[in-house]
Amino acid sequence: MTFWRAVPDGVTVMVKVHPRARRSGLMGQVPSAAGPRLKVAVAEAAEDGKANRAVCDLLAAALDRPRGAVRVLTGAANREKILAVAGDPAALSERLDTLR
Repeated sequence: MTFWRAVPDGVTVMVKVHPRARRSGLMGQVPSAAGPRLKVAVAEAAEDGKANRAVCDLLAAALDRPRGAVRVLTGAANREKILAVAGDPAALSERLDTLR
């Protein structure tokens, strides 16, 4: 089981966000009650959408996508979120496989 799913216009990525971390970065796959998730640490606080923007920017950079290609689908006010990444599903899946 993986933390992403291919969809016709890209992929959805299930993440668990750690706001106010010492350093920002992708921390690998972690278990969750809803299935595996990609742990993402961001230095920004979870207020006024700052952490959400930071998570989207970080994932976009890791996948070599423009900032606007990543958006929060569900969980905007929660630590566990589902993000949508626009692009070629096969290429994105290959890249996400290296982040485990």
